[in-house]
Amino acid sequence: MADFHEFYPLQRHNTFGFDVRARLAVHIRSENDLGAALRDPRLEGLPVVVLGGGSNVVLTGDLDAAVLLMQIPGYSVQAADDAWLVTAGAGENWHELVCRTIDDGMPGLENLALIPGTAGAAPIQNIGAYGVELRERFHSLRAWDRQTRAFVSLSLAQCDFAYRDSLFKREGRDRYIITAVTLRLPRPWQPVLGYAELAREVAGQDMAGREPDAATIRDAVIAVRTRKLPDPREIGNAGSFFKNPVVSAAQRDALLARHPDLVSHAQPDGSFKLAAGWLIDRCGFKGVTDGPVGVYGKQALVLVHHGGGTGSDLLALATRIADTVQQRFGVRIEPEPVVL
Repeated sequence: MADFHEFYPLQRHNTFGFDVRARLAVHIRSENDLGAALRDPRLEGLPVVVLGGGSNVVLTGDLDAAVLLMQIPGYSVQAADDAWLVTAGAGENWHELVCRTIDDGMPGLENLALIPGTAGAAPIQNIGAYGVELRERFHSLRAWDRQTRAFVSLSLAQCDFAYRDSLFKREGRDRYIITAVTLRLPRPWQPVLGYAELAREVAGQDMAGREPDAATIRDAVIAVRTRKLPDPREIGNAGSFFKNPVVSAAQRDALLARHPDLVSHAQPDGSFKLAAGWLIDRCGFKGVTDGPVGVYGKQALVLVHHGGGTGSDLLALATRIADTVQQRFGVRIEPEPVVL
């Protein structure tokens, strides 16, 4: 049976560590729990919010809502001719899932190692790192459709993925509750080492003349991320707070003429993705402290909560950063996390 709790503290359920409460919280450990919770009269009239690891949200205050704490486990594998199909419960820890697939001889997720959160949250954000996005390893997902009141399977095309975006952040935001995700890990495996920083880390490892395998790349990703990003258990954060903005070739060339050290990456459609961390750093925000919140000293893309602050404090700092970047570079940077 699903566990119900009134005025439930969510400090341990958001990686910023904001001290807020939910009017009602329900632990969801199975699809049966989900069905029982949604039928329960205690939810009547309350908005429904789903939380996985809480690693991509900013909670600005107490939630007058029913919060479903998604903890559905599960792991199964199906072999196809050209890929492994791995299905994970929505509550599975994402990094542990990455490591398990590699340890089980199914590479493909190594570039996405150490991203905080759960498997069920990964499609919402279309998580990505070091040249790989979830949509490149995605097959389908299972979700409860609150509109039709039935479980449905959604394909890659139906999820309408974009850069750090998906159906579930737009028109499907309040419609679908993801319960399981199926990933497609291609065979044969090909390493992705297009990011110079990752390639250097891999090259620096002693591989005794061997080509790097998935475990080597995973370990390199972990090393790079550990150097750059704070551990949420030690300092509140949600990883990269801002999306890397995408601009036209003409705008990128104009910026490059004024800033020769501009960091940018060419995109398949001819546009360029700019490094938001570089833009923020050049505006002087790296390491800045603003009361209980601030910008991480090792990576300007990361906003941190030192304790005793609120989501509103953090958003005020984020707005100041975005406005300054806009004024200096003519580029608007947007937050990655969902604000609740």
